[in-house]
Amino acid sequence: MKKKNAPVPGRVRRRIFPAVLLLALAGALLAVNLLAGALEKRYGWRRDFSFNAVTTQSETTLAVLESLPHPVHVYALFRRGDEDAPLLELLDRYAAASPAFTWEQVDISVSPGLLNKFRSALPENSVTNNSLVVWCEATDRYRVLSYESFVGQSYDPETGNYVYNTLTYERAITSALRYVSLETVPRAMIVQGHGELDQEETALLADLLDSNGYDVGYFTLNAAQANLAPGDLLFLLSPQRDLSPTELDTVTAFLRAGGSVFFSCDYSDPVESMPNYASLLRYYGFLPLEGVVVASTEEPGTCYENNRLFLLPLMDYTEITAPMKENGAATLLMAGCRAFRVPEEADAALQTDPVLLSGEKAHLLPVAENRLSLDPREGDARGPFALALMARRITDTGSVSRAFVLGSSSLLTSQEIYAMTDAQEFIIRTAAFLESAGPDSLAIMAKAALRPQLSARSVFPGTLAVFMLPALVLVAAFLVLGPRRKL
Repeated sequence: MKKKNAPVPGRVRRRIFPAVLLLALAGALLAVNLLAGALEKRYGWRRDFSFNAVTTQSETTLAVLESLPHPVHVYALFRRGDEDAPLLELLDRYAAASPAFTWEQVDISVSPGLLNKFRSALPENSVTNNSLVVWCEATDRYRVLSYESFVGQSYDPETGNYVYNTLTYERAITSALRYVSLETVPRAMIVQGHGELDQEETALLADLLDSNGYDVGYFTLNAAQANLAPGDLLFLLSPQRDLSPTELDTVTAFLRAGGSVFFSCDYSDPVESMPNYASLLRYYGFLPLEGVVVASTEEPGTCYENNRLFLLPLMDYTEITAPMKENGAATLLMAGCRAFRVPEEADAALQTDPVLLSGEKAHLLPVAENRLSLDPREGDARGPFALALMARRITDTGSVSRAFVLGSSSLLTSQEIYAMTDAQEFIIRTAAFLESAGPDSLAIMAKAALRPQLSARSVFPGTLAVFMLPALVLVAAFLVLGPRRKL
């Protein structure tokens, strides 16, 4: 009969101890793993080694996060199992970079209160799952980012279609952060009522300005709506009818107080029959020439695919274009372009400078002559022509008013030009020049959405390694076995 509390045989003890040690080690490793994961999420320690580094933040984003004036909260509207993993990982990095940034994942199908909270100022059903709501309680301002906000597209001239080829997670989120947290959002006011580019034609421009921190509005210059403030940015885009004397007085008072204006003036606009509008242009030294600019076939790189009316303008080195030229983002396309005469002697209170130029061998084609050929004739004005101008004027009130004129509105309205060129950055940098108190352009590069295909150059290192490996084995064998050949 065995005694109670008999000692465990040594053989059994030797079996239990390793099992207990193994369980303890596994528990310790699990705890370390969980702790490391929590620390990685909290402090953003995880490195992004993906081909496009889609979750890596730029210095621009870090600067915006560091300067957030108010806390910002993000609702990631995703059902469990339908999450966009890179997007949520990027939100973790934002939260790790700033204590003023927080986020949570929410399914609006089980949280209808959230839908009602952000519905008041939005179209019906604009807040849906698979989107973000960026909200600042202090300003009570928010922005909804849908799937379309996170992808970029380019134009494929071979198929004539647009293809999604970039991811813009960081640019969209950082732009929304800055917009919702600003104390005062600068207004971009687009004038209507004179046959200008309408709301449909300027939809792309409005979306671009809105996504870069501007509050875009459409209005007329009548007494009820003309509540312009000096900090506003006024857009007068290719009017077809003249301003009334009262409207001219309204705009002049705005400019004298330090307001800024963005003009577009197409070659077909009847400027000569709009004296009040023309006086606004002359106020800044903008002197439009009659006719359309035609590029020369003798100057490669000045027109698009030998279409001499589609100009590839040259950027002069200015406050607007200098960063673009330095970064190699200096490609624009202007269809059917008007030229401007650069004033030779401006008054002491005015500085007018060319921003975009045609080629030296371009010529001005008179539209009224209805020629059948684009070739120049004797007597036609020759380039180079100013296709866009910028100006600063010190007004009689002591304020500084800024202006910009563009000779082709296609740069503002064409989806193809937006996709094929650097037009968007040019427009935002121009707006930032005009609206000195407004937000600067967010220099955040889009990330490639598709992994680059292999090429002969990219597989060369691997191919070389395959051929070198057997040779290295033979060399190693010779080094090891050589000294032993007499053994």
